[in-house]
Amino acid sequence: MEITFYQELTTISLSGELLSDATCEKLLTASEIELLPLLDAAYQVRKTYFQNEVQLHILNNAQNGYCPEDCHYCAQANSATTDIEAYPLKPDTEILAEAERAYESGAYRYCIVMSGRGPSPKRVAHLAKLIRTVKARYPIEVCLSAGLVDVESAGILKSAGLDRLNHNLNTSEAHYPKICSTHSYQDRMDTLQAAQTVGLACCSGVIVGMGEGIDDLIKVAKALRQLEVASLPVNFFLPIFGTQLVETPTLTPDYCLRVLCLYRFLNPQAEIRVAAGREHHFRSMEVMALYPANSMFIDGYLNAEGSTASRTLEMIRDAGFTVK
Repeated sequence: MEITFYQELTTISLSGELLSDATCEKLLTASEIELLPLLDAAYQVRKTYFQNEVQLHILNNAQNGYCPEDCHYCAQANSATTDIEAYPLKPDTEILAEAERAYESGAYRYCIVMSGRGPSPKRVAHLAKLIRTVKARYPIEVCLSAGLVDVESAGILKSAGLDRLNHNLNTSEAHYPKICSTHSYQDRMDTLQAAQTVGLACCSGVIVGMGEGIDDLIKVAKALRQLEVASLPVNFFLPIFGTQLVETPTLTPDYCLRVLCLYRFLNPQAEIRVAAGREHHFRSMEVMALYPANSMFIDGYLNAEGSTASRTLEMIRDAGFTVK
């Protein structure tokens, strides 16, 4: 492929124009499109908005299991037989101590994640108090992932100082019934729109490798673009024994990197986070993810282990990037 093709990708993305579906599909499937020039083109977009900086996030699985939803990929689903440690919401002292550890580890954002369909009004009030305390004690941004949230709850959380609300779309609207039956794609959209109604920044992303087609990945990337999400985590599916979704296509490092490039071109100003599965699917090419993406989790995910903070920091600095 001529070098002008890759330059045009950068130009189109930075100008705010939208790549055609045909071009998007080609980026993921065409063998004549070389990976290294593609990564460089995506990096030019990333560098324009985020320079060489990498934002680090620490996730606190504050409530695990006891979930009534049947998300087929999740070890916490009501249909899962996975042997996990289920526990109710951690005590405030523990959540605050983990906020301190996140700050001391160099994390830019502390992500509190809770299982369940969504918080009750009483739980929202409790979370609001907790968020105020974290923000008063530590100079760290706070993101909350607590399931389905309405406008009233979103407003309370924003007033408490919440920086972002996370609620992933995960896949396209067409593919969604194949991964969950207890809530809909529209339910997730409603939560994101509720957050935006009160001026709360949104974090929403995708899980790659759940049996979706190329068109599904393109559609959800463009849906996230329309939402103008501030943060976009790209997860790469890790099959967990005991869940409904176990057999899925194999993801290669090449394909995973192409997906990140596509999401950067379509969402040039979003903080793109290479999230769950990076340690497994990218293998020896993990550091290359930093060229399209500008954010990473450290110290693990919900029900999967991840790289330690020290290893991730070493990888970032060895590649010439800096931690924000």
